[in-house]
Amino acid sequence: MTQVMAGKKVIAICQSGGEFETDEDGSMSYKGGVAHAMEIDEQMKFKDFKKEVAEMFNSNIGTISLKYFIPGNKKTLITISNEKDIKRMIKFQGDSYTADIYVVTEEVVAAHVPNVPARRGRNRSNRTTLPEAMVPVDDPVNVVDDVMDDTTEAVVLDATPHVNPHTIITTHIPVPVHSIGSNNAIIGSQEWQDTITGVGQRFRSVHEFREALRTYAIANQFTLMYKKNENERVTAKCKAEGCPWRIHASRLATTQLFCIKKMNATHTCDGVIVPTGLQATRNWVASIIKEKLKVNPDYNPKDIVNDIKQECGIQIKYYQAWRWKEIAKEQLQGSYKKAYNQLPFYCEKIMETNPGSLATFTTKEDSSFHRLFVSFHACLYGFQRGCRPLLFLGSTPLKSRYQGKLLAATAADGNDGFFPVAFAIVDAETDDNWRWFLLQLKAAFSTAQSLTFVADREKGLKDSIVDVFRDVDVQHGYCLRFLSEQLIRDLKGQFSEEVKRLMVEDFYAAAYAPRPVGFQRCVESIKSISLEAYNWVMQSEPVHWANAFFQGARYNHMTSDFGDEFYSWASEAHDLPITLMVDAIRGKFMELIYTRRADSNQWRSRLTPSMEEKLEKENQKVCSLRVVISTGNRFEVRGDSSEVVDLDHWDCSCKGWQLTGLPCCHAIAVMNCLDRSPYEYCSRYFTTDSYRLTYSESINPVPTVDSPVRKESTKSVVTVTPPSTRRPPGRPPAKPLGPQDPPRRKRLPKCSRCKVTGHKKSTCKEFLSEC
Repeated sequence: MTQVMAGKKVIAICQSGGEFETDEDGSMSYKGGVAHAMEIDEQMKFKDFKKEVAEMFNSNIGTISLKYFIPGNKKTLITISNEKDIKRMIKFQGDSYTADIYVVTEEVVAAHVPNVPARRGRNRSNRTTLPEAMVPVDDPVNVVDDVMDDTTEAVVLDATPHVNPHTIITTHIPVPVHSIGSNNAIIGSQEWQDTITGVGQRFRSVHEFREALRTYAIANQFTLMYKKNENERVTAKCKAEGCPWRIHASRLATTQLFCIKKMNATHTCDGVIVPTGLQATRNWVASIIKEKLKVNPDYNPKDIVNDIKQECGIQIKYYQAWRWKEIAKEQLQGSYKKAYNQLPFYCEKIMETNPGSLATFTTKEDSSFHRLFVSFHACLYGFQRGCRPLLFLGSTPLKSRYQGKLLAATAADGNDGFFPVAFAIVDAETDDNWRWFLLQLKAAFSTAQSLTFVADREKGLKDSIVDVFRDVDVQHGYCLRFLSEQLIRDLKGQFSEEVKRLMVEDFYAAAYAPRPVGFQRCVESIKSISLEAYNWVMQSEPVHWANAFFQGARYNHMTSDFGDEFYSWASEAHDLPITLMVDAIRGKFMELIYTRRADSNQWRSRLTPSMEEKLEKENQKVCSLRVVISTGNRFEVRGDSSEVVDLDHWDCSCKGWQLTGLPCCHAIAVMNCLDRSPYEYCSRYFTTDSYRLTYSESINPVPTVDSPVRKESTKSVVTVTPPSTRRPPGRPPAKPLGPQDPPRRKRLPKCSRCKVTGHKKSTCKEFLSEC
């Protein structure tokens, strides 16, 4: 069955009558058969879908099943048994528009088969037991509950009847069912029942054999008892007294392979003595979860509880599912503890594979992790060659097992996109850690250049930036977002939310005002609302945040939360061990550089697209301006206001040219009169050539860190243990709050008496005229 996504509809091409062929590598392919097409959607009920398929092929609805392969895995067939499975199947396809699914006929074999002797009891090895009276039902899995009770006997066939090679025989054993917390258990999948096939079957290790044996016992609903359980040999039997089922396996000489030497696959017991759930250890359940996590990384504990109950007949608690999922994740991703100890080797590999990069870490006195700094050569080179000398400092919390903070320095490329420069993982956001981060950042730069930082003034940044970069022309622009939040927190008066919003708007207007006159006008507006707020604004050092007084060049970027996308990358990788977290971020860097480099190769404009658009907007304002010709290079431009343009110094009295790096409309008007190109007066950082320089270097892959640390390494003797901070109890928030998240705005009450926002009727003091 091939599916093609067509809006909300799905075209299903159902194939039946073919057969599966197995290749040498174990993968399967489907050959032959006939096909029919139908249209379905995700809202269709599974029973309706199955009924229509059965009518297509003139089959009994109780004797067919729908199966498909997960992309990339042609060895295991997945069964569709409900609406949720249909949605999962579509989700698993990702961006693919097709999904091959197969209609398999499950032929029910009657109890009275010619030339086949029958006897009472059970044969669990071939799973061909049948009830004496079989009633077709929609869900073959639950046939035990529908037609049998705990005392019904079953007929066992000693030989497998002849069937069509295109048909898979699936029968069900009506047995007394036991499960934890449930009256009904669902028998395990055919794949689990066939994990043990018989004498001669080999396994890679004794551990693999034990896990297969455990899965086999759970799927076939009996309890194991080990007679011998050693690394060299394992002997087990059915725990039911008198039951002859028995298996013996041992290690092949000079290898780690384990081979089944003897097996009696016959069961004569009448039922399960010990609940199956007691055999399902947490490691066994974790191994089941691990396989599902490979396919669906978002597999959540609620689905785990439902799937374990459905597939194994075992009822587990939510907290158990959460804990076992953590075990499965550790089996897939590696140990958190081991990842910290691999940091020395990993840092060396980063600098070895990416010459010019800086990757370093520090530990505390007890060898526990303290902080890690990483900056790749491609990022350092791109920033210094193509980006504006402007750095945004920010941080975001990590939700990993050991918490911590991610500190980052990002830049703005020529197209106003964020560009990662460096990042650090630290145990906490402290003054000392920020100072250490800045020291490593300075050490990573190959040449000294003037810099402008946009960052919070708290956490020691105000002093650290000046102190660390004291031999460089550096400016520190305060982040307006942090300042405005602090302003509201420090106000002691009782102000409504609407008044606070107006003060914040005036504060931002004062910051963006290009000239002192405009700045003073805005702060006077704040003063009319609150003298306390006015005094706070004037004492907050406007020289560090107001355009009218700021000495650096921050190109009208007023807040430090520029790298939203970077912080989202960290959020996606927060629950990985530290080395895998860094590697996931590195992979994002590689993808970003490659994608933007490929995009820029298609550009034919002199400036980047966003700057071309801004320049065009300024050009559209020129028609309403008039230029007064002068003998020198200073010109007067008249419009709504009269401005002076100095072409030699790239200056306009409106300050728009200096603040943005692009000619303002007044400057463009003068250039048009002199028949000069505005492109000649644009900052070089906005050109396509500079943009391509930013993304000209590549980040090379870093090998896995499973290899042991080399003895000759200078850091080989360093042992790094996890930090002392641990994740607090309780469920973590769905999304870590980064610096990009604005504060939530509360809805203001509205008075029903005077219709004014900001108070309620019970506190209304407005005087209303009776007329």
